[in-house]
Amino acid sequence: MQSGTKNYLTITASYWAFTVTDGALRMLVVLYFHTLGYSAFDIALLFLLYEFFGIVTNLVGGWLGARLGVNTTLHLGMALQIVALILLAVPDAWLSVLYVMVAQALSGIAKDLNKMSAKSSIKLLVPANSDDRLFRWVSALTGSKNALKGAGFFLGAVLLELLEFRGALVALATLLVLVLGASTALLTRGLGKMSSKPKFNRVFSQNPHINWLAAGRFFLFGARDAWFVVGLPVFMVSVLNFSFGEVGAYMALWVIGYGVVQAIAPQIVGRNGTPRGTTATYWIGALTLVPLAIALLLDSQFDPAVTVLGGLLIFGVLFAINSAIHSFLILAYAEDDAVAMNVGFYYMANAGGRLLGTLISGSAYQFGGLSACLYWSAALLIVSTMLSTKLPREQPGSSSAALE
Repeated sequence: MQSGTKNYLTITASYWAFTVTDGALRMLVVLYFHTLGYSAFDIALLFLLYEFFGIVTNLVGGWLGARLGVNTTLHLGMALQIVALILLAVPDAWLSVLYVMVAQALSGIAKDLNKMSAKSSIKLLVPANSDDRLFRWVSALTGSKNALKGAGFFLGAVLLELLEFRGALVALATLLVLVLGASTALLTRGLGKMSSKPKFNRVFSQNPHINWLAAGRFFLFGARDAWFVVGLPVFMVSVLNFSFGEVGAYMALWVIGYGVVQAIAPQIVGRNGTPRGTTATYWIGALTLVPLAIALLLDSQFDPAVTVLGGLLIFGVLFAINSAIHSFLILAYAEDDAVAMNVGFYYMANAGGRLLGTLISGSAYQFGGLSACLYWSAALLIVSTMLSTKLPREQPGSSSAALE
């Protein structure tokens, strides 16, 4: 097997395994702490440092990946996730809000190190001037990751019922230990390492295309998490009377379907060539209508199960296409010799949006229910649509859209 193929398969398998544990851990924390009597806002606070340190991690992690190699940052992320899982497997008396926030902070650092490393590697392994292949590969990686994150949601809910909270955490940590050992043995060292040691100030992109794209990403993912992170699962349990297993199963199927749509996005939006700035504007604009429509139907006393569960399916399809377009554009705009730093900067904005969305999800649901979360989601999507109009109209490979 060629080294490039071996590296791609090893990175993909490692990313998959990590993603399963990350999805399972999120579902475990939301459901278990809901049973302990935590309010929706308290649960949102548990993820506060998780999202905050994602901002820091993407900024610093891209720089570290350029200096040490993305294989090193990938494995560091897996090791930190193991530590986070073990820290949570303690008696309930230890699980104060602050303690769980710190453990979740480690998990957030781990997740973003892992994602930044895996996404950066695609740019390194695809030949230059192969935008079609780049779009297909990043869509396949991102789509499969999200499908497995959905499987992680279901796994977390099932493990909670079968093994209880601590038993589930130990099982997930054991899985990651095995995968980390195999990946360390197989993955080429120094992958993505720059020949010169980049200065830290290079992590802030000087390319306006990347800056506008990152700003749009901030509000795009804030809009998703404004209702998805806390409001939706709590609504399903408290209003729709779903069991933990039913919540996990539905959200798992949703994220799996979301991942499938991401993987086939090149066939949906790539008929006229690879995506450009106008492509992003069009699809974000279409997405904006969905949370607004769901909120209006809820306020009109339409059947809540049909409204939310059906609306979520439409939201998932459109959001998956938007995410695939963005994932391609950042790699297309990124500089070959600084891809880890460019991708890290971009996903710093992604993490910032998730932090904003998490805070909105808990506080808006606490004071206004799911409708309030959805109105916030629509407002954030309007801002993202406006920002995307600043992206170049030409395809990334054209001379006028090329990096300066």
